[in-house]
Amino acid sequence: MLKTPLCNLLGIEYPIIQGGMAWVATAELAAAVSEAGGLGLIGAGHAPADWVQGEIRKIKAVTKKPFGINVMLLSPFVKEVMDVIIEERVPVVTTGAGNPGTYMAALKEVGCKVVPLVPSIAMAKRMARVGADAVIAEGTESGGHVGELTTMALVPQVVDCIDIPVIAAGGIHDGRGFVAALALGAVGVQMGTRFMCASECTIHSSVKEVILKAKDRDTVVTGRSTGHPVRCIRNKFTRQLEQMEAQCVPAEEIEKMGVGRMKICMIDGDVQNGSLMAGQIASMVDKIEPARDIIQDIMQGAAKILSNLEVNR
Repeated sequence: MLKTPLCNLLGIEYPIIQGGMAWVATAELAAAVSEAGGLGLIGAGHAPADWVQGEIRKIKAVTKKPFGINVMLLSPFVKEVMDVIIEERVPVVTTGAGNPGTYMAALKEVGCKVVPLVPSIAMAKRMARVGADAVIAEGTESGGHVGELTTMALVPQVVDCIDIPVIAAGGIHDGRGFVAALALGAVGVQMGTRFMCASECTIHSSVKEVILKAKDRDTVVTGRSTGHPVRCIRNKFTRQLEQMEAQCVPAEEIEKMGVGRMKICMIDGDVQNGSLMAGQIASMVDKIEPARDIIQDIMQGAAKILSNLEVNR
């Protein structure tokens, strides 16, 4: 079995974290991933604190394994959500869209591991300074909010500039991506898009069907003109956004267009008018399967690759 320092840090069997995707990463999915030996995350997104607490209590009722919460620091409910996380003594918190420094001492006091997502070297250094236990270096291949650097370019630079563990994210689908991440210096991986087609994932079946049919160039990044670029699978909504950006529509109007779009996609199944956030590996996802099978496929594939590399030395 392939162990890395991430396993010891988070108390998990396999160095795989399931992405904390809003409206996607619920207690059901997170529990399945944690039970399978990875780290399942609940995506808080812009949800109020009582919803987050309900999800925490749901996962605690079905697993004793470590799990985490992904906190969007731009959420209007972030303080209340952090209060709930501290009250419930959640083992791990990952963060995005900001600096968790304000909450670091209180989280550490209850034994919580804090793992921010970083898109750049500057942010990685900043997170190390404020006391992060590790960082997730996420390349632009990922779904949702993205930076500019690719995973291949970003991860080794982050590894070289900080002395805390680095987890790779963006463009990782199977054992090949896992081994590549380790070769770049990462201690594990975070994956989102493939877990969207886990059988335990509660998103609308229409979303899973789109992912299963996706081709290699079906994702597109919109919102670069607003400063908040997002990668989604191309649909009627993304084409509207592209037209607005081409016409130099003010950023505020473009941002307003996106309000509520992820929910109508992931929950209601409107795959044309909603925001279908997914990464560039969507075209590699070819079946719906249990989270346990996904994790086992990655680890077995990685072991085979490493064995072949050793044989061919």
